[in-house]
Amino acid sequence: MSRLQGKRTLITGGTSGIGLETARQFLAEGARVIVTGVNPDSIAKAQAELGSEVLVLRADSASVAAQKQLAQAVQQHYGQLDVAFLNAGVSVWLPIEEWTEEMFDRSFDINVKGPYFLMQALLPVFANPASVVLNTSISAHVGSERSSVYAASKAAFLNMSKTLSSELLGRGIRVNAVSPGPIETPLYDKLGIPAAYREQVNKEIAATIPFGRFGTPGEVAKAVLYLASDESRWTVGSELIVDGGRTLNG
Repeated sequence: MSRLQGKRTLITGGTSGIGLETARQFLAEGARVIVTGVNPDSIAKAQAELGSEVLVLRADSASVAAQKQLAQAVQQHYGQLDVAFLNAGVSVWLPIEEWTEEMFDRSFDINVKGPYFLMQALLPVFANPASVVLNTSISAHVGSERSSVYAASKAAFLNMSKTLSSELLGRGIRVNAVSPGPIETPLYDKLGIPAAYREQVNKEIAATIPFGRFGTPGEVAKAVLYLASDESRWTVGSELIVDGGRTLNG
């Protein structure tokens, strides 16, 4: 297959979960790939798995300075960029009384501010045409308990797929969003759920999904691949929900 043959691509948060699986699929479709991460162990494992042709960079999504440095590194490596999958994010679910200002700011820094300023820094780097895919979430639509800050950050990010499309289409930059439902990824391992309760929590989550199970990173990556490729060249400012029917239940 060669749906991305020769395309110069960037995947943030590409060392695990959806990002890593998307990198695999991009490579299988002929793309050149740069991925970013923050955890040294994950970066090393991703480099070993993806191979020496893939550039694996450390870039903290919460840091605007790091986003500017990343854009410079992309330009130095590729010259121009054809595809960006802005996937780096954090998912913290807590009741409102447990949030601190610092925790709130960090969630928005990683999920909204960082990728926004990465887009800004990449403006001189994007080819014409170029495709940008934002990894948002069905949490932008669903009022789940304890998700107030996470859902708000993803709703803000999702809206950028529309506002930035309007603003950037004249430069040949398409922006679309993929919104996953519950996915089997390491993200859920970071929620602080004790191991003894994980199975019960997973059962409760699966029960809310008409398909009856969590999705897989590969199923989301297929949607990203479509939005990144020229097959979706007339798709602009759209959201592709990949959730096993979860949003059917409100």
